[in-house]
Amino acid sequence: MQTPTGGPKDSIPPKLLAELPANLTRNFKAKIIELQFDEYIKLNNYQKEFSISPDVEKQPDYKVKKKSLIITLPDSLENNTTYTINFGKGLVDFNEGNPIINYNYVFATGPELDSLSISGSVKNAYTKTFDPKNDLSVRVLLIPTRQDTIFGKKKANIFTSVDSSGNFILKNLREDTYRIYALKEENNDRIYNNPDELIGFLADSIVLKEDIKDIKIEYSKGKPKDFRVSEKRIQKDSRIALKFNQPLDSPSVRIIFPEDLQKDALYSYASSNDSLHIVLPKVDFDSIKFEISDKSNVLDTTLLRRSKNDKYDRELKPRLNITNKVDKINHITITSDFPIANIDKEKLILKEDTISRRNFQLQKDTTEANIYHVRFNWKAKKNYEFIIEEKAISSIFNDTNKEYTTTFTLDETENFGDIKFTINSLDSNVNYIVQLMDDKMDKVIDSKYIINSSEIRYNKFPGGKYILRIIKDLNNNKRWDGANVFQKIQAEPIWYLDKPITIRANWEQSETITPKFD
Repeated sequence: MQTPTGGPKDSIPPKLLAELPANLTRNFKAKIIELQFDEYIKLNNYQKEFSISPDVEKQPDYKVKKKSLIITLPDSLENNTTYTINFGKGLVDFNEGNPIINYNYVFATGPELDSLSISGSVKNAYTKTFDPKNDLSVRVLLIPTRQDTIFGKKKANIFTSVDSSGNFILKNLREDTYRIYALKEENNDRIYNNPDELIGFLADSIVLKEDIKDIKIEYSKGKPKDFRVSEKRIQKDSRIALKFNQPLDSPSVRIIFPEDLQKDALYSYASSNDSLHIVLPKVDFDSIKFEISDKSNVLDTTLLRRSKNDKYDRELKPRLNITNKVDKINHITITSDFPIANIDKEKLILKEDTISRRNFQLQKDTTEANIYHVRFNWKAKKNYEFIIEEKAISSIFNDTNKEYTTTFTLDETENFGDIKFTINSLDSNVNYIVQLMDDKMDKVIDSKYIINSSEIRYNKFPGGKYILRIIKDLNNNKRWDGANVFQKIQAEPIWYLDKPITIRANWEQSETITPKFD
């Protein structure tokens, strides 16, 4: 004896029984549309899922009445216009929430029903892929060229979403000349108005006289129209952090008030040139004003106020490049967020199986002033303890460290190999960025800048699987740049090798590759 299960779970969406007026009606005059289904229905996140194209100022009113959806249209519909209501996944059955997929209701307020279409696909310009987990919010916008001035200011009236493969289709279009965009937005307003939004476009307009297929658009984080400081704050360690809404080519920041702080200020720019940290001997000002320039052109000034109750901890914290293993190729590096003036070797203690060893080397890096190297003939099957005693490290402002201790052993795998790439078909007039990433494409492991060269070598490189990509640096600023929609500049071309590269331990390898940029 047991309770009846009730049968298999319902997985079938509601079936449409009637459309009043009929779908694809011309000379449409009705104020109310009724869609009748074979079971009870409900709305699911319809404010986001439902859309009408071309868009209208006042949205239709959607109400469920048992097995019917009642749509009340606004009075502002234009004459001689074809409208499409897209329901996305917002119309579902009442019990299990099974959505009706790919259903549109189309009507024309004039005698002609526009029937042209534009279809194609989108992908990320940086990864060259479409990620259905993160990119389903991408919308394709279509704006007649006569209305192109609304871009970035008002909503695009004609739009559609992409499917799980990045494909799109815009239907029921009239003959016209359009500009087309792909927008991955942050605020769901169909306006490119946020520096974190991704944008793609075709450089040329589309003259639509017959169906157009296979449009390809790549979207990327573009350059905002106007520069601004997006973040400014004094951190708990007393460093001032400034962040910009875009990378700069040759940034220059200086203190213009109080002027006397400028002479002792130290500036540390991020490698991406979109942020920096500023270190001052003391943080005792009420407010401080900065001037930001790029290539000697002043872009902006910004004022930062300090709360009198704020307290700061200026401890100099050492940062090492190891966790629990060290190898004979890279050894140990010591650096800090504050500019290091000196490291006292006498206050560095290295123990090998509890026995103190003094024959290690401490050397300042020849190119990076804030990095020191610790070298030693590490031995297998030994336990090491490295102690940086209190006040071993001092900054140029006389800040010092607290005691720091780490333990580690030697990585005995000797997992290092050599690989040489010969690269064909590179343009001698273009500079390139060649990068090795981990096999998940989460992190850049190595980046090289090549000028009029066709050979890249990686010697004594950690073994493993890597992804190789090559970037055309068209503007010679040594980084990848996304699209600039306002100047109609596309994202810089990127090419990925179509297979992972495996660097094998104690092997010398040679690979010949021929990049083909889109």
